[in-house]
Amino acid sequence: MDSFDSLSHTAVMDRVRLRVKDKRVLALVKAFLKAGILTEPGAVQGTMTGTPQGGILSPLIFNVAMSVLDEHVMEPWKPGGPMSTSGKRAYRRSKGAPTWRIVRYADDFVVLVHGSREDTEALREDVAAVLAPLGLRLSPSKTRVVHMGDGFEFLDFRIRWKRKRGTNKWYVYTFVAPSSVRALKAKIRALTHRTSQWELRSVLVKLRQLMRGWAYYFRHAVAKWTFSKLDTFTWWRLVHMLRARHRWNWGQLRRHLKTASGRWVIAAGGVEYFRLQGVTVSRYSYRGAKIPSPWPSPNHA
Repeated sequence: MDSFDSLSHTAVMDRVRLRVKDKRVLALVKAFLKAGILTEPGAVQGTMTGTPQGGILSPLIFNVAMSVLDEHVMEPWKPGGPMSTSGKRAYRRSKGAPTWRIVRYADDFVVLVHGSREDTEALREDVAAVLAPLGLRLSPSKTRVVHMGDGFEFLDFRIRWKRKRGTNKWYVYTFVAPSSVRALKAKIRALTHRTSQWELRSVLVKLRQLMRGWAYYFRHAVAKWTFSKLDTFTWWRLVHMLRARHRWNWGQLRRHLKTASGRWVIAAGGVEYFRLQGVTVSRYSYRGAKIPSPWPSPNHA
C-alpha cells in the first residue's frame, strides 16, 4: 500500500485527527513530524512532507489511520453482528455467501476470504473505497488476488496450502520467503568478502547478531532445511575468507580449525561461529484440515 510519504505534515495531522481527539497525543505526533532528520555531518534538516523512514512515528500513524479499515472489514464479526459466531459463519458459507478475516501489521495486511474470486475482488474494491478518504491507495504492484494453493508472501514469510509429502492430505505451510533468504545472503557476503580487512572476531560477532535475530524470527516456519543450507553457505564463506587472508592450503586450514576431538571450529577472541542449523524450529500448530478451493488451479482440481 502507498504510504504517507508524499503527504504534507498538515495532511498527515488531518488523518490522525479523524481518529484521535486527545490534544496531548496530537501535540506529540506534531512534534515528531517537525523534529526533522539528522544528516551525516550531524546537522538537523527540517522536513515538510512524510515521516522519517525507520522511525517509530510511521507505524504509529498507520495503526491509528488503519483502524478505520479494521473496523469496517470486521464490522459483521463484532459481537452481535450478523457473523459474530461460528454457527452463523457456517450457515452463511452453506448458503454460498463469503466470509473473511483481516490480518494486519502496520500498513501490511492480508484479507483471507472463504468465497469465490468475484467475492474477493468485490472486497478488494470495498477496501480501496475505505482507504481513499484517508489519502491512501492500494499499491497495484503489491496487491493481488490469489488462491492459497498458489501462496502469498506476508511479512517475509511465504504462506501456502499444499499437499503433505507422501500423503493425500493438504495443509497450510509457512515458509521463509525467498526474497528474505536472498537479502540475508547479501549481508553475509558483505561481511565475509575474501578481501575483508575486518578482524575475524568482529566478523563473527556481526554474523552472530545478524543470523541469530534472523533465525529467531523465522524459527516458527518450515525452516529447518533453509537454516541448514544457510549455515553451510556461511561456513564456506568464512573458510574461503580465511584461506585467502592467510594463504592457507587445505592442510593448514585443517590444522587451524580442527580440534583434538575432531570437531571443526571457527572462533576468535572467545567468539565462536554461530551455527544457524542449531536453532530449534518449533512450527505453529495448524488449526484445520483443509482449505476450501473456490477457484482451484489445474493442479488442485
